[in-house]
Amino acid sequence: MKFAIITHASHKRKENNIFSYEPYVREMNLWTSKAFEIKIVAPMAEDVITSIETCYNHKNIQIIPIVVFDVLTLKSALKTVFLLPKTAYKIYKAMLWSDHIHLRCPGNIGLLGCFVQMLFPNKPKTAKYAGNWDPKATQSWSYRLQKWLLRNTVLTKNMKVLVYGEWPNQTKNIVPFFTASYSEKEINDQNCHPERWLLSVVAEHSRSEAEVSFVYGQIENTDQRKLRVAQAKFLFVGALTKGKQPLLSVAVIQKLKENGHQVQLNIYGEGPERLALEQYIAANDLDNTVILHGNCDKETVKKAYQSAHFLLFISQSEGWPKAVAEAMFWGCLPITGKVSCIPYMLANGERGALVNTNAEEIVRVVENYLQHPEIYNLQAMKAMEWSRQFTMEKFEVEIGKLLLP
Repeated sequence: MKFAIITHASHKRKENNIFSYEPYVREMNLWTSKAFEIKIVAPMAEDVITSIETCYNHKNIQIIPIVVFDVLTLKSALKTVFLLPKTAYKIYKAMLWSDHIHLRCPGNIGLLGCFVQMLFPNKPKTAKYAGNWDPKATQSWSYRLQKWLLRNTVLTKNMKVLVYGEWPNQTKNIVPFFTASYSEKEINDQNCHPERWLLSVVAEHSRSEAEVSFVYGQIENTDQRKLRVAQAKFLFVGALTKGKQPLLSVAVIQKLKENGHQVQLNIYGEGPERLALEQYIAANDLDNTVILHGNCDKETVKKAYQSAHFLLFISQSEGWPKAVAEAMFWGCLPITGKVSCIPYMLANGERGALVNTNAEEIVRVVENYLQHPEIYNLQAMKAMEWSRQFTMEKFEVEIGKLLLP
């Protein structure tokens, strides 16, 4: 099978290998495992390979480089007018050559691909829409247009569109899907923090909240309404951008500290908000309470999930938030916003807390968990059980079904 990928993800070349963002490449290695030749229409960068990038497993890959474009300013809009025909032609040639067309959306390249694919109604196609598919979400016109084109079965034929979450009144080509980060082998990894709140004990003995309270009361001789660990550990994992609101997570930790709680927040990620975070941490004497780790490899972040109690992640826009699913996999309870498919992931609050963008509200939610560890244990157990359905092995099987003739 000749497999064509149309994507806005930036790629890099080092010697004979092609690199890109590690979670994206890990997924694409599954999509392309049965292909004998691959063409990727994507932007190319000359930057140094970073710790969060990896290379494709496939060796028979050709990159067709394109220039990134947008219409955010008059200058960029004029530039786009000249770039569009050449970019569209490159996409067309790759689609013409291929046996299977795969679009990565949303994005400007994906949008252009949505138009070009109409010229190939008989070719099998898939599209991965990694953004928020919620029909009620407030989004830019380009995102709304992509969603309209993808679900329009008159203009978009022979395509399966993978979306995050289950939404009402969808066309027959829309397929609820997921993303995986860990394998079945990793489920047996018990390298969790030794002071995690009796989660393993509760998981072995009970399922109902009443049973959890009873078991906890039997094991803990002191007041069961008090946190047993010396320090509650929190995580933020993601890009340090305004949309991810890392400063809100820091503000929550500050208020918890002021309220007398022993807390620590470890932040993994890089981005334009780092300087603002550093200044806020220094100005509020949080140097030993909030720790910025920058971008780290998958194994380092995995160990952070295993040793933390809570994920603080109140993003304004998501598709399938990888950090939330990964935290749940290790029993690290998510406290997160209500965007996209997150309410579905958390079963509307049964597998974690759904909160608004309000530091005081989030502090109250955290303090409720600290005062009721039996509720924390129950929800963390449910979160872990749910997330561990979605392994890399299951992901590979489901992708394979989509590629069948």
